[in-house]
Amino acid sequence: MARFLLDTHAFLWWISDAPELTAAARAAIADSRNECFLSVASCWEMAIKSSLGKLRLTKPVEKFVPEQLTANGFGLLNIELRHAAKVENLPFHHHDPFDRLIIAQAITDRLTIVSADSAFADYGVKLLW
Repeated sequence: MARFLLDTHAFLWWISDAPELTAAARAAIADSRNECFLSVASCWEMAIKSSLGKLRLTKPVEKFVPEQLTANGFGLLNIELRHAAKVENLPFHHHDPFDRLIIAQAITDRLTIVSADSAFADYGVKLLW
């Protein structure tokens, strides 16, 4: 059993069955022995992008995300002080605040990140793509 934290794009590509999601990522997410999580940071990112018209969802984030989490058996990873505090010590290989928080969560909770963003590997986190 493995534990995965899906980056925002990986989550969106999974639920839309997009071809951009690699076979390895797809297999890991589909394996019922694995636990998959979505960070509240990704929910925040989707809400911002939706409000700016850069992301079109079928429903508002507050309904869309819980429905997708339930439908896919994913857990929601809340942001805790220990996650936010970890960001303070991260080098600036990556400047996106959402991604930095996801990296901090993965390090703190020992999760493998599912992401196409190769900059995540610069932090020494486990990365699946």
